[in-house]
Amino acid sequence: MDPNNNILNNLNNAQKEAVLNTEGPNLIVAGAGSGKTRVLTTKLAYIIQQKKAWPNQILCVTFTNKAAREMQNRVMSFLKGDKSAVSWLGTFHSISVKFLRRHAEALNFKSNFTIIDTEDQKKLVKRILEAENIDAKKISPNFILSFIDKWKNKGLLPNEVQKNNLSVLEKKILSVYTIYQNKIKDLNSLDFGDLILYCVKLFENNDDIRGIYQSNFKYILVDEFQDTNFIQNKWLSLLVNKNSNICCVGDDDQSIYSWRGAEIKNFLTFDKMYPNCKIFKLEQNYRSTKNILQTASSLISKNSNRVGKNLWSESKGGELVKLNCYGTGRDEAQGISDIIENIINKKYSLNNVCILVRAIFQTREFEERFLKIGIGYRVLGGIKFYERAEIKDIISYLRIVNQKYDDLALERVLGVPKRGIGDTTINKLYELCAKDKICLEDAIIKLLETNQLKPKIKSALNLLINMLQKWRDDSKKMKHYDLTKLILDESGYSSILKNKKDINNENRLENIKELIRAMNEYDNLQSFLEHVSLATSIDQEWEGEKVNLMTMHAAKGLEFDVVFLPGWEEGLFPHQKSLEEKGDFALEEERRLAYVGITRARKEAFLSFAMKRAYHGDWMESLPSRFVNELSDECIEKNEIHKESKMEDFDFDQDISFEDNQEYRSPGWNRLKKNKLIKWKK
Repeated sequence: MDPNNNILNNLNNAQKEAVLNTEGPNLIVAGAGSGKTRVLTTKLAYIIQQKKAWPNQILCVTFTNKAAREMQNRVMSFLKGDKSAVSWLGTFHSISVKFLRRHAEALNFKSNFTIIDTEDQKKLVKRILEAENIDAKKISPNFILSFIDKWKNKGLLPNEVQKNNLSVLEKKILSVYTIYQNKIKDLNSLDFGDLILYCVKLFENNDDIRGIYQSNFKYILVDEFQDTNFIQNKWLSLLVNKNSNICCVGDDDQSIYSWRGAEIKNFLTFDKMYPNCKIFKLEQNYRSTKNILQTASSLISKNSNRVGKNLWSESKGGELVKLNCYGTGRDEAQGISDIIENIINKKYSLNNVCILVRAIFQTREFEERFLKIGIGYRVLGGIKFYERAEIKDIISYLRIVNQKYDDLALERVLGVPKRGIGDTTINKLYELCAKDKICLEDAIIKLLETNQLKPKIKSALNLLINMLQKWRDDSKKMKHYDLTKLILDESGYSSILKNKKDINNENRLENIKELIRAMNEYDNLQSFLEHVSLATSIDQEWEGEKVNLMTMHAAKGLEFDVVFLPGWEEGLFPHQKSLEEKGDFALEEERRLAYVGITRARKEAFLSFAMKRAYHGDWMESLPSRFVNELSDECIEKNEIHKESKMEDFDFDQDISFEDNQEYRSPGWNRLKKNKLIKWKK
C-alpha cells in the first residue's frame, strides 16, 4: 500500500471514530445512506495498513454475495489489487462451506459433499412421506421444510428438539426431520440450513478446531448485523477471541426479516452480550434529500424498540414527498404510470425509477398498464437463472460427476434425456438402496448384475453408468467447462434441443451457452458448483431502460432517484396477517419496512393509497394506512387524483373511531381503531 495514501480522508468525523476504534467489541449503528459499507471496508483496510493483523487473520462476514463482491472490490482498490486481503471475506454460508470442507471428517462427512437446493429438499421429503405412508396433501413438503428450517435456525438437530411441548402434528414432522437428516447424511449432502448449523456443532464439540480459528481471527467484522438469526449469532460468538475484537455494523431500523428467522434482539442486546462494548452512531445521510429523510425519520420515531438516532443531511430540502389518494387500484397504476411517462421520464433514467410494493400481487396492474402504454419494466425476484429447468439438468450431471453419492442429482439425470426409466424402476432402485444401505449409483450397478430389468432399460442404465465413470476420468484432465460441453454432447442432451426447433428450445440453448460462459470465471468444478448453490436472485443483471418493480423486502440495500410506494392501506400495509400473528412486534417491523421503502429514494418519493381495491374479483373499501398519519406534514404534499369513484361518498374531515365491540370489515382486516383521516387538496 502507498504510505502517502490516507484512507481516512473521505470519512466524516463519526466515521473516522468508528474506524479508528479497532479494539474490543464495537457496535456501529449506521442509519440509512450513512456510508456503513465505506466504514466497514475502510476499517478492514486500516487494520491491515496499521499491521494490526495479516489479511488472513480478519474474518469479514456479509449477507449477500453481491455485498461480498462490492466489499472485495473496494478493499482491493485500497490495497492495490492484493487478493490476499479478502481471503476470509464472504457470506455466512460461503465461509461455512470453507470451514466444513476443511473439517468434514470431524462431522463424519466427506469433504466433497454436495449442497442441495430447495427443489432437492422437497423431492427428498416427498420420498420420505411416501415411505412413511404420510399423505402429502395433508402435510405438504413446504410446510415440513419450514419446521426443519426453524429448528435448524435454533441450532437443533432432530435428537435435540424437545418433544414434551410438541403437538401430535409437530411430533410427526419431527419424525420426518429425523429420517430426512439421516438420509442427507447418507447422500454426503448438506442443505443450506446445515452449513451454519454443522459449523456451530463443529466448534462446540471440537475445542481444538475452535481454538485454531479463535487464535487466527484477530478481528471479526460483520455487516447487516440486524439481520442475524440465533444460529448465526451463535456462530459468531464461537469464533470471537479472548479480546472480543468483534465489530458489528447495522441499522435496527432496517430489521425487516423476522419472517425468515432474523432476531432484532441480537442487535438491541449486543452491549449486554459484550459488556465493554463501544457504540458508534453514523447519523449523516448521504443518499436522500432532507424532505425524504425527515419523512422517513418522523415515521420510524414511532417505534419504541430501537437504539435511536437522529439522521441529518447537508443536501437541499428537495421536492416535497407526494402523498396521493386514488379512487381504485387501477387508478393508482394509471396515475403512477402517467407521472413516470409525462414527468419522471424527462428528468431521470427509467433504470433509476422503482415501484416498491408490500405484496407481489400488486405488480399485476402496473405490468398491464406498462404493457399497454409501452413503458419497459422488469420485475426483480423472478425465476433465477440457476433455477431454470435446463440449467438444473446440466448442474445435476455435473453434481453426480463431482461425487457419486448425490442420489438426488442422479435421479434427475435418469430422466433427462428420457431413457424409458419409469417410477417402477426408480422405486425398485430405492428399495435396494434402503435394503443394502448403498447409494443410487451402486444400486444401479448391483441391479444390472441381475436379470430383473427389461433389455432396453438395462442397456440405458449400463450406458449411463459407463458414461459417468468416463466423465469422472475426463474431469481429472479437462477444464470443467470443456467437460460440460462433452457431457452435453455424449449424453444426447444437446441433440434433443437442437433437433426440436421452437422458440423455447432456442432460449434453452442460449441459456446453456450462457452457463458455459459463466463457468469460465471459476477455477474448477467444485468452486463453480458452490457458486451455483450460494447464488442469489439479487445478483441477476438486467439490460435496457426499464422501470423496476419489486417488493420492499427485495429492495433493501438498493437505492433509486425516484421511488413510488403504492398501496398504503390498512390491511395491506401494515399487513393484516402479520399483525394477527405477531401483534405489536409485527407493527414495528411493518413500520421499519415503510422506513426502508422511503429511504430507497434519493431525490423524489411518491406514496399513495386507493379508496377501494379489487380482491378476488370484488371491490373492497379501503382506509388509509395508519402510517399515513405518522408522516411529517411539513414535508408532505397531499393530492387527490384520478378519482373514478364518487369522492363525495368519502368524508375526508371525518374522525373514525370504533368501540371494542364494533368491527370494520375490509380487504384483510377485522378491526381498525381510532384511525384519523386527513384533508386533501382537490
